[in-house]
Amino acid sequence: MTRKKLNIGLIGSGFMGQAHADAYRRAALLYRNLKAEPILHTFADATPELAAEGASRFGFLHSTHDWKKIVTNPEIDLVDITTPNSMHFEMAMAAIEAGKHVYCEKPLTVNLEDAKALSEAAKKHGVKTMVGFNNIKTPSALLAKQLIDRGDIGQITRFRGWFDQGFFNDPDMPWSWRCSQKLAGTGSLGDLGAHVISVAQFLMGPIESVLGQEQTFFKTRPAPGDGSGYKASADLNAKRLDVENEDQFQSLVQFKNGAGGTIEASRIAAGKVFGVYWEISGTEGTIIMDGERFNELKIVRYQDDKADRGFKTIYAGSQVEQFNGFFGFDFAGGGLGYFDVKVIEIYDLIQGIMDSSSCFPDFDFGYENQKIIDAMAQSVSEQKRIFIKG
Repeated sequence: MTRKKLNIGLIGSGFMGQAHADAYRRAALLYRNLKAEPILHTFADATPELAAEGASRFGFLHSTHDWKKIVTNPEIDLVDITTPNSMHFEMAMAAIEAGKHVYCEKPLTVNLEDAKALSEAAKKHGVKTMVGFNNIKTPSALLAKQLIDRGDIGQITRFRGWFDQGFFNDPDMPWSWRCSQKLAGTGSLGDLGAHVISVAQFLMGPIESVLGQEQTFFKTRPAPGDGSGYKASADLNAKRLDVENEDQFQSLVQFKNGAGGTIEASRIAAGKVFGVYWEISGTEGTIIMDGERFNELKIVRYQDDKADRGFKTIYAGSQVEQFNGFFGFDFAGGGLGYFDVKVIEIYDLIQGIMDSSSCFPDFDFGYENQKIIDAMAQSVSEQKRIFIKG
């Protein structure tokens, strides 16, 4: 059977642009039931030279240095945005108003008003949307959702989650847009904590209130020199620029289902690279996930016979539908990696676009995520617990 075609316009050539381009190709290869074939149609970057180089490297048919040409091109079905946070709103809104489906990296925007506007516009124009919260697409998170919904750990009582990275622990790592309130909004909270919040939303449900605190230890950084992102270098004699947001963040959270918990993020945790961890306790057991081993869950269940109680390791695999593209038989512990999770995202995105269901997590989910981020930041500013409006 010949698949329908879905023409992709991708904006941004950084690490995430590469991850998305790779995922489209592999999703088409791995999933025989994929409802449309993603066509890498047009790639956009800041200059004609960068755009042409990126299009050639990623395998796109066309290139442009003007992202608006992707939005206005009648051949493009889906606009994929992997640019820095501050650029998300203008691009996503233009795409929605042009009637395009939109796939946008997290966080959706840098402020609540823009996130709300995008959520409402997507409904008004009837387009499908997805936000790139990859930590709820891991085999372990998808399996945990099944176990929780099945009642394996009883009534949920507590969530603890954190995301630690150590890149910014180097005082001479150059200043970047991630250090700017205007370009990034919050620091570790929006960049890393948003992922933990997404897991809490997915597995625990709505958050009712938060009480936060933050710390900044590296208050200036040298102006950037060569390179970009985490690979950037700096002349150590360069002017030092002010860091405008926090290095690490902690928050107490209260969920609408009555459970309590904590959410933390740090970009200066020495030695950490992909340190996403979460733990969920219930009246009948506990589930633990280590983000550097995200094909596994540890679980204890009181419903087990006494002789069998204790934490067990469960390998996530064919219990999860999306795993079948990689291993089409009853198999667990196949060891999927970071880029494989992006393939799962693309699979869910295309299936959602091509049938009557919605994509998940959509811009409504991203808006709720931004509500929680804003409430946590407000809690720090006002030094009090903030209740999140419905």
